[in-house]
Amino acid sequence: MSVSRLQKLEGHILPENKSTTMASPLTTHVLNTALGIPASNMALSLSRQDPCTKDWTTITTGATNDDGRCPGLITKELFTPGVYRLHFETAQYWASTGDTSFYPYVEIVFTINDPGVKYHVPLLLSRFSYSTYRGS
Repeated sequence: MSVSRLQKLEGHILPENKSTTMASPLTTHVLNTALGIPASNMALSLSRQDPCTKDWTTITTGATNDDGRCPGLITKELFTPGVYRLHFETAQYWASTGDTSFYPYVEIVFTINDPGVKYHVPLLLSRFSYSTYRGS
């Protein structure tokens, strides 16, 4: 079994806190609810808002993996109280499937009060709707 295959399976075999890689205190999971599958290869970014100027600073850019997840969004050291934004490039994702979407992107803005707690922010997505919630 190749190392890359083992790395893909690692999150499914070991609990997140037992992983051999540093676990992010913030996770996301994007699901294509129209087809009942993970939304893989969706570009996304994580930003934090400056409390004084209200400007956004990008912390991470990436894309969802085959399971619809984007590991390593932020390190525990950089995860501080504040207002954060997850930006998902939904139009590009739907175009890659041969479809169009009503929403060209989705932004989820949320507040972190206790950075010592794990936060999970999933996105449930179809071409004409989306929803999110605070998971665990």
